[in-house]
Amino acid sequence: MTLIPNPALAPAADPPGPQPWQDIGVVCPFDMALDHELWRWMPDGVNLVFTRTPYYDQPVGLDMAEEISDHGEIQDAVRSLVAIRPAVVTYACTSGSFVHGVEGARKLSAAMVQAGAPAAVTTSEGLLMALDALGVSRVAVATPYLAELTNRLTSFLEQGGKSVVSHEGLGLDRDIWTVPYATTCELIRQADRPEAEAVFVSCTNLPTYDLIAYMERELGKPVITANQVTAWSGLRLMGREAVGPDQLLLQAGVK
Repeated sequence: MTLIPNPALAPAADPPGPQPWQDIGVVCPFDMALDHELWRWMPDGVNLVFTRTPYYDQPVGLDMAEEISDHGEIQDAVRSLVAIRPAVVTYACTSGSFVHGVEGARKLSAAMVQAGAPAAVTTSEGLLMALDALGVSRVAVATPYLAELTNRLTSFLEQGGKSVVSHEGLGLDRDIWTVPYATTCELIRQADRPEAEAVFVSCTNLPTYDLIAYMERELGKPVITANQVTAWSGLRLMGREAVGPDQLLLQAGVK
């Protein structure tokens, strides 16, 4: 097809774009299936760039959490992201960042910075940041995990100065991204206690975006989730705010 120039239709000026974007580099486990969910918290002008850790043929449990928290592999993933000069890099995995306690999460962020990230945060560090922003010290925990991982999460929170008043788990070791909202809502109800100031729903591979505000209205308290705190904390390091309908954490703003 040949285009025939028509000076009368020529624009007055070339298109002004593209607009400048800020990038968040996201390192996630090989089995992450919810890239699309993290995008839903992003404001205009923020781009997510994903990379994954190597594949391991084993169920979700303590052994896998330890495998996917390997500093060398995560640093390799960070190096594959720094060429685009992200403003911040986040490790989007709850179990892989809480498995070695609070100090382990801090060392993981430090390893990402050593690999070239200008700033770094893990999901589990984002969890503690979110609880602090909400002024929460007593938390109920809802997870899709086997008991061994749920217990390790409660230990992490207690190391972080939080009191875990109750915890419930689904006992799953695979296909966590397929759990329907109805199952997760019931899990949250079972985990909640009157003395809990908030409920934390763990695992970045568990869909939660559309149930957060719904369950907060039902329970009358914050319901924070792994992907929510991952997105929120990464944006917070950039001085930006996450977007989401009526979610109490987002109303806490950027401190």
